[in-house]
Amino acid sequence: MATPLSPDELVRILRAEGVRVAEYPGWRTRSRDAATGNTFGPVHLIVNHHTAGSNSLDVVAKNGVPGLPAPLAHTHLDKSGLATMCSAGRANHAGLVASNAYTSFLEERTTHPAPSKASGTLDGNDVAYGIEVENLGNGADVYTRAQYDAWVRWNAAICRRYGWSAESVAGHLETSVEGKIDPRGPVEGYGRRGRFTFSMAQFRKDVAERLTHPAAWNPEEDDMPTADEIATAVLKKDRIISIPGAPAGNPTWTLSSSITEILKRLDRANAALAAQSAAITALAGQLGRDVGTAAVVAAVEAAIAAAVVRVDVTVADHT
Repeated sequence: MATPLSPDELVRILRAEGVRVAEYPGWRTRSRDAATGNTFGPVHLIVNHHTAGSNSLDVVAKNGVPGLPAPLAHTHLDKSGLATMCSAGRANHAGLVASNAYTSFLEERTTHPAPSKASGTLDGNDVAYGIEVENLGNGADVYTRAQYDAWVRWNAAICRRYGWSAESVAGHLETSVEGKIDPRGPVEGYGRRGRFTFSMAQFRKDVAERLTHPAAWNPEEDDMPTADEIATAVLKKDRIISIPGAPAGNPTWTLSSSITEILKRLDRANAALAAQSAAITALAGQLGRDVGTAAVVAAVEAAIAAAVVRVDVTVADHT
């Protein structure tokens, strides 16, 4: 559990994480604390939402919706990746949270159960930061690359500041007892990844990856391919390489075994070539000399043996 951040601190950590931040007029003092008598915090949860509409900044920050006064989140994130601060206090975004779901995020478990009303409920607005991400929520509207990148950064900034893991990051659908479905929809891409479908599991992986790097890290500038990317490229979409002459009962080998076998075969080919070259050189050295056939054969065999031994050492190095 943690004390909510001051407005200045919240802006500072977001900008340090590389989030472009704008400040909605009055956001530093606009909240639902005084109106409800409830206070914001202690906190240990982030709840992520989609707006289910477009051009919704004013709705989230100031106007609200019938029956639900603003602010509706702490931050609004538009398609360009601009994060506009809407509140630093208690915001109407999470609603009733199932106790079993809340506990799993509080304890940062690696799995999170479906929210059960029977487990009890608590007011998520008291304990959770919330972000509303601009998207129609119809399963077709696309989260832009810039928007998703800023979204990951926003969550990572708060986790980094408090020392939380990505398992403190939740989707509204994972906490609500009211049947919420957000966030959902296709994502244009992230880092070197192309289009994919949003899921909280993948989102948490992206937040977790970011937390292994400094706050200024940019995934699009990371030129070093991952082991999975290398394997996928070489194995043609994760298929195992078939090697003629593989051991009986094991016609396919792993990438490591395949590369090792290829190197061995190259060495054997080099050995044969070296032997031929040594033989020719030895024969040439005997031309014009008054020696018998046996001496010529002995010289050639010695030259071949020396060449093959040298290459066999190379072969052994690959085993």
